[in-house]
Amino acid sequence: MKGELTRFEPRRLAALIRKESVQILRDPSTLLIAFVLPMLLLAIFGFGISLDANSIRVGLVVQDDSAQATSLAQALRSSPFLDVEEDRTVPALRAKVVADDLRALVVIPQDFGASFDRGRPIPIQVAADGSQPNTANFVAAYVEGVYGSWAQQQGLVPRGAQVGVNTRFWWNPELKSRFFLIPGSIAIVMTMIGTLLTALVVAREWERGTLEAMMATPIGMGEFIASKLIPYFVLGLGSMALCTVLGVAVFGVPLRGSVLALLAISAAFLIPALGLGLFISAATKNQFMASQFALLSGFLPSFLLSGFIFEIGSMPKPIQMVTYLVPARYLIPSLQTVFVAGDSWGLFARDIGMMLLFGAIFFFLAFRATKRSLD
Repeated sequence: MKGELTRFEPRRLAALIRKESVQILRDPSTLLIAFVLPMLLLAIFGFGISLDANSIRVGLVVQDDSAQATSLAQALRSSPFLDVEEDRTVPALRAKVVADDLRALVVIPQDFGASFDRGRPIPIQVAADGSQPNTANFVAAYVEGVYGSWAQQQGLVPRGAQVGVNTRFWWNPELKSRFFLIPGSIAIVMTMIGTLLTALVVAREWERGTLEAMMATPIGMGEFIASKLIPYFVLGLGSMALCTVLGVAVFGVPLRGSVLALLAISAAFLIPALGLGLFISAATKNQFMASQFALLSGFLPSFLLSGFIFEIGSMPKPIQMVTYLVPARYLIPSLQTVFVAGDSWGLFARDIGMMLLFGAIFFFLAFRATKRSLD
């Protein structure tokens, strides 16, 4: 491989791909990462992790014995979003809020019913645990919603309710977090397969000494790199297909878009993922270092800076600029769209173009870093 090499030979490439495929099948850790780990991640994100604020434990103190107070208390108990614990005194429930057994305290004050009879309703009190701001906002919104619905049923108009709002949630009316967690987890799986596994490919050859034997054969650099990438490209698509089937069949995530769009988006993302992994592998020549760099440059940015868990719009401006350098930032919105909304080729084309651009950059770096000699 030291001089100019012969022209591209399909039979030689096929033999190299067959050799790499056999090596993958003989490596239990590769199959574990490709097929067992995705199922484990889907189970964690589908069953173990939920961003839905359902059945929030709240305390309820009813200080009034009127029919209106009793009716409102029953409405709060019937809410599917609240798990209500009642007591007649505030201090007992306040202690449970401090102990983190309850997330909020709702107080229906004295003379609540009489104030409605006089046409001057007294507002109820909601004291939420501010150590978890999102949950506190959810509790306040839920209680306000129950209060507003109850007042309408009673023919009453609470203060500040002169303007009605009719809210409609597109594509995910039940606001189930798994509808975007599962597609996001597929992106994480493809990142691990594309970057982590590929990062070990050339480094493993260097450590085992088998790359020296390959250098003595008349193979081209393009054939060598293609033989390393094509099996993992197919492996990544297979893992994506497995995750999609599990997400739809087991977790009930809809697939409203086309299979063609899903394949196009996934294939476009695997190109920069594989390119980054190959570049890391060729540059480090050490499996331990390659795995660490793959986690730092591939997995962690995809998990934290892609919009999978944290909204990019809520990040500081400098961090938002950094997210444009993360290929998964362009994958996850397209995946979520093809699952819950359907085909939107205008969005897909833009994101696919950006992922292919990153892929071209990483492959250029990988070609530069892959040495044809032992020097």
